[in-house]
Amino acid sequence: MRVPLSWLREYVDLPATETGRDVQTKLIAAGLEVETVEQLGAGLTGPLVVGQVLTIEELTEFKKPIRFCTVDVGRAGSASPAEGSEGGTGAPQEIICGARNFAVGDKVVVALPGAVLPGDFRIAERKTYGRVSRGMICSSDELGMGDWEAPQAGGSHGIVVLPPEVEIGSDATELLELYDEVLDIAVTPDRGYCLSMRGVAREAAIAYGLPLRDPALLDVPAPNSYGYPAQVSDPIGCDRFTARTVVGLDPEPHSPIWLKRRLQKAGMRPISLAVDITNYVMLELGQPLHAYDRTLVQGTIGVRRAEQGEKFTTLDGTKRVLDPEDLVIIDERGPIGLAGVMGGANTEIADSVTDPETGEVRGTTEVVIEAAHFDPVSVARTARRHKLSSEASRRFERGVDPQAAAAAAQRTVDLLVLLAGGTAEAGVTEIAAQSAPRTVTMRADHPDRVAGVAYGRETVVRRLQEVGCDVYGQDELVVSVPSWRPDLHHPNDLAEEVIRLEGYENLPATLPQPPAGRGLTARQRLHRRVGRALGGAGFVEALNYPFVGAAVFDQLGLEADDPRRSVVRLVNPLSDEEPALRTTLLPGLLAALRRNEGRGSHDLALFETGLVFRPTGEGELPAGLTVDRRPTEAEIAALNGVLPRQPRRVAAVLAGAREQSGWWGAGRPADWADAVESARTVAREAGVDLVIRADQHAPWHPGRCAALYASADGRETLVGHAGELHPRVTKALGLPERTCAMEMELDLLEEAGRGSVEAPRISTFPVATQDVALVVSHEVPTAEVEKALREGAGELLESIRLFDVFAGSQIGEGKKSLAYALRFRAADRTLTVEEASAARDAAVALASERTGAVLRGA
Repeated sequence: MRVPLSWLREYVDLPATETGRDVQTKLIAAGLEVETVEQLGAGLTGPLVVGQVLTIEELTEFKKPIRFCTVDVGRAGSASPAEGSEGGTGAPQEIICGARNFAVGDKVVVALPGAVLPGDFRIAERKTYGRVSRGMICSSDELGMGDWEAPQAGGSHGIVVLPPEVEIGSDATELLELYDEVLDIAVTPDRGYCLSMRGVAREAAIAYGLPLRDPALLDVPAPNSYGYPAQVSDPIGCDRFTARTVVGLDPEPHSPIWLKRRLQKAGMRPISLAVDITNYVMLELGQPLHAYDRTLVQGTIGVRRAEQGEKFTTLDGTKRVLDPEDLVIIDERGPIGLAGVMGGANTEIADSVTDPETGEVRGTTEVVIEAAHFDPVSVARTARRHKLSSEASRRFERGVDPQAAAAAAQRTVDLLVLLAGGTAEAGVTEIAAQSAPRTVTMRADHPDRVAGVAYGRETVVRRLQEVGCDVYGQDELVVSVPSWRPDLHHPNDLAEEVIRLEGYENLPATLPQPPAGRGLTARQRLHRRVGRALGGAGFVEALNYPFVGAAVFDQLGLEADDPRRSVVRLVNPLSDEEPALRTTLLPGLLAALRRNEGRGSHDLALFETGLVFRPTGEGELPAGLTVDRRPTEAEIAALNGVLPRQPRRVAAVLAGAREQSGWWGAGRPADWADAVESARTVAREAGVDLVIRADQHAPWHPGRCAALYASADGRETLVGHAGELHPRVTKALGLPERTCAMEMELDLLEEAGRGSVEAPRISTFPVATQDVALVVSHEVPTAEVEKALREGAGELLESIRLFDVFAGSQIGEGKKSLAYALRFRAADRTLTVEEASAARDAAVALASERTGAVLRGA
């Protein structure tokens, strides 16, 4: 919200010495986010005057159109050099100008020699195009004004053409209010009332302790039966509808300068008088309005939900297909407006319209003013559904004062009568649903207990009354909340109002006293250990949004009955393309990898730990839950039954080089073994023995996919998969070839783990190393051979490592050779050769029995 300081002073008598920076400090202390204070007219100095164009000579001998003009600037004009005068004789100024949107007789803004325009653009008498130019006819861009009228071809907003009644030679800086300060406020969703001058003025009045001149305090006639006919079919979507009619409008007048300038300073472009007035009232009171050309409205105006597939063209010229949840304004033909968002092209206020019966072209002379209060959620969903955010929808989404509709309609009628010469009809239409004022009960010392400061009852009551509340009671306060504060629902909301107005800076700084003996849970410790371990292994953590769309499951090649396709859908998603919560971490990680690859990073290793969401069934939340007590076990069980299951997972993706090449030798690309090794890294942190088996599981390559099992107490639990992604998946997602990935469930690892990682035992006795090479069938998993060797070697085995895999004609068709290094060590003695050899032979014997392994060369 852009707030001109000169406009703000109309409602609050701020001290004359207060600058925009001073007001910014006060409003920030009151809790508003005033981002900047713009100094309008900075670097602008006169003389800048109003002139009237006397003559225009077209210079055609140049490549672009040039005009040589004489302009009457009154007594500000200087004499010609031949006359030898110092200036001020009232002689017309000769000025060269390239713009073409003005004519002889027009009043324009003239910068005379010696003036300085914004951007340090100095005006001086100079010879150009064979003539002497003594000044410049100014455009709105050159004056730093913003949009004065619709842009011309090429993006320029053209020369500022002033109304004919302005006086020649008058000071243009005062006329156009070029000097001002504008506060730019980032209005948070809970302070929608500050999207108006009325709301910001109220905050400024409280901050300075000054009275407020409320612009909504108007004499409004009572509703009667003579108003424009209206009908509301959805009182929940529209709980208040007001309509007023103004006839006899003069279609010729344009918006006065003061109205245009206020709209410009507030960041809006002037359009036409009727539209400018509705925008002005919206900025002033915060109530969006819409003006319909009454001759184009057919029959009763109504409010209802749209029909499925109904079509409607909005003011921006876009034809839209409506949704049954859209709230629309209608007449007998159908929709004429998207309620709270944008009006329709079929009832647009225009400078000229064609009478449908006579074909006569004329301007709008009769308007119907609509001021209504619409459901914030309905407006927000409609605006998001149609990707059509407007000034009106921004206000309705954050909450509009329902009691301001009648005053806003009256203010609009008054301005139309004053500025367009119209006549207000006596009829007043108002349809309002009955509603009692909202009240909140709060202990008088509640703000004291929240802030840790003794405010006292008098201060609490005074501050609540300043924000518009009516307060009753002594120790137990009954607070009637004002209609413009829909965010005040609970005692803590009221406490926040007291605290912010008393000053956040006055709150004492105290450190919390945490109870002793509490720390991270086992789940949290595992989460942190896993992150540190993967970071130490060269992976970079990437945090992604937990939202997915159905298309990514097709790209991952998941079967139609894959459980990962069963998702939890959001009622109000941030993006219609990703309306569900993720069931796997891979989509977000792979998107991050693709994004980094596209930006020039080709050797990537990323990981993420986070929750996935698996639906557990439908149900209803238990009623009666409050925050003043702990839920019962039954209520917690009911809540858990409704909530989706949310296991914590870890995933990693790799692409490009895993080891860089250099003077030390050749590097190597990342492959499926690196993905499996990242899983082993995670398992070690959980204290879990990981068993690796070949598997087929989307989105991995069927021949390069490993199933990961956690082995504990003789049981094996599937905890994830790792390997190289299927080529079709990498192509569909735009990933580098041979991209690899791993995903595991941390909760299952924690259950299978030993609870803590055991420190390695250091022995003072030497190690005995024995190597064995076993020949087995290609179908035998390497993990089975290793498991047999480990069990057969017994307790003397310290570690086992596969260091070579060989296949060739030397060992036979369909065979492979696995070479292992076995390390033996005893905790209390030095092993003899015989003991180490016996342990090795026992290991080989059990491997031969279980897998058919044969010692190579035997």
